Amino acid sequence: MKTAIVTGGAGLVGSNLCRSLSKQYKVICIDNLCTGRKEYIAGLDIEFIEHDITEPLDVKGDYIFDLASRASPVDFEKHPIEIMMTNSLGVKNLLDLASKTKAKFLMASTSEVYGEPLEHPQKETYRGNVSTTGPRACYDESKRFAEALTMAYIKEKGVDARIVRIFNTYGPNQRTGDGRVVPNFITQALAGKPLTVYGKGTQTRSFCYVEDLVDGIQKAMFTEGTKGEIYNLGNPTEHTILEFAKKIKELTGSSSEITFKPLPKDDPTRRKPDITKAKKELGWTPKTNLEAGLKKTIDYFRKA
Repeated sequence: MKTAIVTGGAGLVGSNLCRSLSKQYKVICIDNLCTGRKEYIAGLDIEFIEHDITEPLDVKGDYIFDLASRASPVDFEKHPIEIMMTNSLGVKNLLDLASKTKAKFLMASTSEVYGEPLEHPQKETYRGNVSTTGPRACYDESKRFAEALTMAYIKEKGVDARIVRIFNTYGPNQRTGDGRVVPNFITQALAGKPLTVYGKGTQTRSFCYVEDLVDGIQKAMFTEGTKGEIYNLGNPTEHTILEFAKKIKELTGSSSEITFKPLPKDDPTRRKPDITKAKKELGWTPKTNLEAGLKKTIDYFRKA
């Protein structure tokens, strides 16, 4: 049986990926638990190693899925150096491991590499509009560096690597207090607290259910001919944040009010992936509509 290594494997995406992979592979989950939770992988037939990828790693596998990074805007102000080291030194350590062991490598990047986009929807060929010094720079720029480093290892060392750019994702095993819109709105609605909308709520996001994303990640790794390729993975159905707040109120039956606060600096006003490439080359498209995915996620938060 082949072995899949998942770094950041106890987080939202990582834990759901571990669950899916464990049906066919031996899975080694690696996480330093800064945001991941052991309970997210409880009951899975996998090996867990508590480790920070900024330190060298000596473990052998056939596939390496790199999902290790803080990704919440709340953390951008609190842990900027840690985030940058994870996505630079940490990614280098994993690429060195892939080079040494001849493992196939997948680097999980982000739609944030596009910054405040001047192109809409965003294609993989779009180079982005990103501040190197703003409050989101620690994440945006370190992920851009991680992409460049991955491509360098492909060219210089022949590493069999590919990159996926993940757009907004939600679902079971998402942390309360994460700071992102889905857990914020759901926990506020369930507690009867006001739903906090930043700006006028006209900014848009495209929300992908985590099971669909996990399917796309596996297709990017296991489909032949993906070495050196970059794929947008996300749901192309666009919603304003205000629409989303109203949908959460409706599905939770909450009487919460909607309140408005100033828009944070450099918060992108539009997000929508062009997934034409993933459809054509991977045969991937998200299957879960927003209402169905939110109902499952709300049920999870009710029990959490």
